[in-house]
Amino acid sequence: MFGLRRRILFPRHALTADPSALRHFDGVERLARRLRGGEVEAWFMRAPGEGPRPVVLFAHGNGELIEHWPDLLAPYLDLGISVLLPEYRGYGRSVGWPSARTIGQDFRWFVEQVRQRPDVDAGRLLLHGRSIGGGVVCDLAGPLQPQAMVLWSTFTSVGDVAKRFGIPRILVPDQFDNETALRDVRAPTFIVHGTEDKLIPVAHAHRLAAAARDSQLHLYAAGHNDCPPPRSDHWLALASFLRNADLVRG
Repeated sequence: MFGLRRRILFPRHALTADPSALRHFDGVERLARRLRGGEVEAWFMRAPGEGPRPVVLFAHGNGELIEHWPDLLAPYLDLGISVLLPEYRGYGRSVGWPSARTIGQDFRWFVEQVRQRPDVDAGRLLLHGRSIGGGVVCDLAGPLQPQAMVLWSTFTSVGDVAKRFGIPRILVPDQFDNETALRDVRAPTFIVHGTEDKLIPVAHAHRLAAAARDSQLHLYAAGHNDCPPPRSDHWLALASFLRNADLVRG
């Protein structure tokens, strides 16, 4: 039963990965962490420009794969921020079993690897999570000490979401208690949510913004999977936020 509940939380069995996905993207470097039985992969996209660049660690939603994101996150490269896209265990071409603990271990490992690169500014780290990925990055905020955070369509906790569907909190294997985690985060936090989100109601975003010490809340007329909407002012607003956080200069 415990395994079944985590299978619902991480429905990787419903996703089909392209074994040759990396070939479809120019300028993407594959990184790998060796585990018993195989590897967990991550993709790294280096921002153009001279000298070490800041880096954003992106954690995707539970119904997505890393190959869904290079084009959508390309605006970060235009801002001079490199992008690190680790995969969840058991997703795509990566081995293993996903959980809050194993994902956290892998993400910390990949961050430490890229922080040692001469083309990465180790002190200028941005954490960005979408939906359940927001839980991943909130869990990592303490150990990684980011300079700023971005949360798209993120919940207060998995337990709060489960309660809406009549599932007791005690039956949830990975809580991802973001509301509690944000109270201890000193980094400024940029929160984006859709007012028409039926899966995670916008009330979650308001509670997260209230819990964070330093937050900006940006709402759009959008649902869960189309937020922020294309052609919105999102990237302009985010660029301004990142300049204030000293992650974008000039």
